[in-house]
Amino acid sequence: MRSSAVVSGLLSVLLLVLVAAHWAPLVTVDREVAVALHRSAVAEPGFTRLNRILSDWVWDPWTMRALLAATVLVLWRLREHRLALWAGAAGLLTAGVQHAVKALVGRDRPYWPDPVDSARFDAFPSSHAMTATVTCGLLLWVLALHWRDGWRGWSVVTVAALVSVLGVGWTRVYLGVHWPSDVVGGWLLGVCLVCVTVLTYRSGRPRPGTGQTVGE
Repeated sequence: MRSSAVVSGLLSVLLLVLVAAHWAPLVTVDREVAVALHRSAVAEPGFTRLNRILSDWVWDPWTMRALLAATVLVLWRLREHRLALWAGAAGLLTAGVQHAVKALVGRDRPYWPDPVDSARFDAFPSSHAMTATVTCGLLLWVLALHWRDGWRGWSVVTVAALVSVLGVGWTRVYLGVHWPSDVVGGWLLGVCLVCVTVLTYRSGRPRPGTGQTVGE
């Protein structure tokens, strides 16, 4: 977990620097992929409509935040107070990091004379990709802590989480509102935040025999 946090963090910083410096090879790849997918989106209105539903409703950041908030409430009712606070704090930190990095980089979104969707704020990193990564990562972590053993639905939830994280990234580029590197940046930052959340939770967890309850 520690190595994952370090690697994802370093890659996030590297990608941020390359984006901010307008590194030519990255700009070229971003534009080529974005142009090819936009052509497909314009030519396939039915598939584009499906992507908009998934992106703007199913995997929207507010949908993810609501899911995380519901998880926090469930944990609180189960008297897992410390875990609930950690998960809630991670969600708030995610939103703060998103806005801070967007303001720092100030990257413009793709511009199209025939757009199929629209979005506000700066492009890097993708809020959709980052929020989905953090939410799904935290949900898997919480489930693994308490309900993984003997639970047959674990594989289904894991697949759903992976599909959501990868799928929302696809929709943002396909709909022409993000460059591919925006999505990758969101994924990397999201993974880093999940790893940091888990590590800090473990480091402050009471040791067996102290007489303290983990959730309190």
